[in-house]
Amino acid sequence: MRLKLGMIGGGDGAFIGAVHRMAARLDDRWDLVAGAFSSEAMRSEAFGRGLGLEEDRCYGDWRAMVQAEAARPDPVDAVAIVTPNHLHHGPAKAFLEAGIAVICDKPLTTGLAEALDLAQTVARTGVPFVLTHNYSGYAMVRQMRAMVAAGTVGAIRVVQAEYAQDWLATALPGNKQADWRGDPARAGPGGALGDIATHAYHLATFVLGQAADQVSAETSRFVEGRLLDDDVQLRLRWASGARGQLWASQVAVGASNGLRLRLYGETGGLEWSQEDPDILRYTPLGEPPRILRRGGPGLSAAANAATRIPAGHPEGYLEGFAQIYADAADLVAAHRAGQRAPTTDLPGVDAGVEGVRFIEAAVRSATADGRWTPLGEEIA
Repeated sequence: MRLKLGMIGGGDGAFIGAVHRMAARLDDRWDLVAGAFSSEAMRSEAFGRGLGLEEDRCYGDWRAMVQAEAARPDPVDAVAIVTPNHLHHGPAKAFLEAGIAVICDKPLTTGLAEALDLAQTVARTGVPFVLTHNYSGYAMVRQMRAMVAAGTVGAIRVVQAEYAQDWLATALPGNKQADWRGDPARAGPGGALGDIATHAYHLATFVLGQAADQVSAETSRFVEGRLLDDDVQLRLRWASGARGQLWASQVAVGASNGLRLRLYGETGGLEWSQEDPDILRYTPLGEPPRILRRGGPGLSAAANAATRIPAGHPEGYLEGFAQIYADAADLVAAHRAGQRAPTTDLPGVDAGVEGVRFIEAAVRSATADGRWTPLGEEIA
């Protein structure tokens, strides 16, 4: 049985909305049946009709949608929130309180107070909440996580994460995606920090199984007139003793989507790159490197569960995103049936709170010339 999905945002010109719709359909687990796709009512309704939705489920705004869907005998099972960051909190809270599960883009919110409020709402209502850190859906990322958890490479000593792009190497006036990402009122306090460094940070903490303890950050604005950072260089400390570096840039000319994670433990090392996602390089101490392939022998149950097609047929961005939606379907279906939630690798509201803590701690550190700043330190 397919579940019913609604969507907030993701209308004309929205790259990520189309990605969510494709990912939700890929495994035949969701049907998009309702939406409020734009802040302009007529455009929103027209866009929904263009997707083939029923007239009465093409809404002019999200407030009308939550009210109408909650009153229906067949409401949506979940709503995907794919708006700019400043519009995550309001609809997410309203749908949770209406008993409708939420699948939300990252970062969770533009500030810690709102993030904590959503976490409290999830705890109070018991309604499922999923954060779409889609790179955690890749099979070989889940293999990496399983190997770290099993102690295959020993205690982690060094973490190297990076996410390099070049699409903001120049000013892009009039570009819808660049405009809101460069606006503190809509994006929050971080530019590249909130947009892509959060992905690299979540990837590292997802694989390690623990959030970092402290950050020392330097942020830069290389393009004249830009209000938010376009390059971020950070150091990280974990309570376990691991030490890390994270670089995220949207002005790295020649880089496309260079998300990469390298981990070095007492007895081995692991390397993974999003631009070659089916490969995980594993080097045991004192031995030649080994190449582990998605769909190949010797992988964990978690990696195999996130694999759709035989090895040699590449899987990538959409499949990783689709894995989040497939896992979300299992979670929401169990909740609707009153069953115990399945054990999954899904990022939830707690990962969202950690991401906002990371952003705010990095901003505070950068304004204090890189002072080591605890991620749990609240703003005074």
